[in-house]
Amino acid sequence: MSQRITVIDYGMGNLRSVAKAVEHVASAQDEVLVTDDPELILNSDRVVFPGQGAARDCMAAISGHHLNRAVLEAANSKPFLGICMGQQVLLEQSEENGGTELLGLFAGQVRHFPGGVAPDGEALKIPHMGWNRVNRQTDHPLWQGIDQDSRFYFVHSYYVDPQQQDLIAATTDYGVSFASAIARENLFAVQFHPEKSADDGLRLLKNFVNWNQ
Repeated sequence: MSQRITVIDYGMGNLRSVAKAVEHVASAQDEVLVTDDPELILNSDRVVFPGQGAARDCMAAISGHHLNRAVLEAANSKPFLGICMGQQVLLEQSEENGGTELLGLFAGQVRHFPGGVAPDGEALKIPHMGWNRVNRQTDHPLWQGIDQDSRFYFVHSYYVDPQQQDLIAATTDYGVSFASAIARENLFAVQFHPEKSADDGLRLLKNFVNWNQ
């Protein structure tokens, strides 16, 4: 059966790479649509919410495209995948710029990495950029076929700190142990970039496309 998979376009994020990766793992009958139309988003079967950049700019772009309600309704009603900033803005507030209000779907803060020193004695650079291990905390369907401690690609200076610990679907260590994936019912969101994470990233996207939650 064919389905429409919508990638939300609010002017920020690596949208084409995400859309191409989703097209690669979707069936030939599926439609992958990049759009900022709230009606199309809410009439889709699945929604991907990517993003990158600064939290304040991201929130301004979401509001400017009149997408606040559509994002929240989609996150509460259909299979929904948040990527990078698309994970962070689901929380209440970011430490960026002395405090930036976010969408507030989940209680919690988005915090700046403290820096520090890696086990090998090297200084931890901010942003956290490159490949790092993801330690699954749940047996979520989106992890199917992905080994424990598989490596995914990250680019970020902030990380989510949800108030509800049972939201955490995976953790990653970078000076601190942080939530690199969160999940609830129909929603899954990751800090890393599956579209840049080789075979395991494509497997996660394929699992999302086929997810019957």
